[in-house]
Amino acid sequence: MDRIPNFTNKAELDFEKGELILINKPYGVTSFFAVDKIKRALVQTGLKKPKIGHAGTLDPLATGLLIICTGRMTKKMSEYQDMEKTYSGSFTLGASTESYDLEREVIPGPDPSGITEEDLLRVKNSFMGYQEIIPPAHSAVKVDGKRAYEMARKGAEVILKPKPVHISQFDMDASKFPEIHFTIRCTKGTYIRSIAHEFGQRLGNAAYLSSLCRYAIGPLKNDQAWPLDEFLQNLIP
Repeated sequence: MDRIPNFTNKAELDFEKGELILINKPYGVTSFFAVDKIKRALVQTGLKKPKIGHAGTLDPLATGLLIICTGRMTKKMSEYQDMEKTYSGSFTLGASTESYDLEREVIPGPDPSGITEEDLLRVKNSFMGYQEIIPPAHSAVKVDGKRAYEMARKGAEVILKPKPVHISQFDMDASKFPEIHFTIRCTKGTYIRSIAHEFGQRLGNAAYLSSLCRYAIGPLKNDQAWPLDEFLQNLIP
């Protein structure tokens, strides 16, 4: 599968006019960091003030598809943001964290050994279709003009309203229990960390998101994306 953009015809690329860039964001860096690295590289190619942005943030601890647009293509960012997203990763049962992922310390919870395959299937099926899911307190959602995560990190109580989402696919593999591997296809604005937390709650247990990769946004797939360092090497040999 060809990567986007295709550097085979490098002379035809016009980042000032507008290009679609697919990046496989590495673990541990922010989406802003990836965009900034590319922006600085474009300046090195001769663009004075490159117009650039991304269509949908990925958390630092998540990997996978990050859509970056330049020039006139930035007008299509909202179109990409509105597309369904497909994620894969894992939940870990029997423990929780304040952030619902590995950003915060893992807190041991109830013993999950009594959870049956039937229990897992029942809870998985309960997520299909329209849901109202509360975003994590450690998220960029704004409360009274402030980012929720800024308040949460200061120990303040953060009360967030449920958000409507739609889940059209939820595949599950419990062969490494209590780690549950999943594939989820959902609408924009779905916090998979919240799905993990709620999954544990609906089981009468606890869970947190232990890994996450965004595999697809609409028809665009991570197979078509460039590792960040490799893209930069092709942009500036």
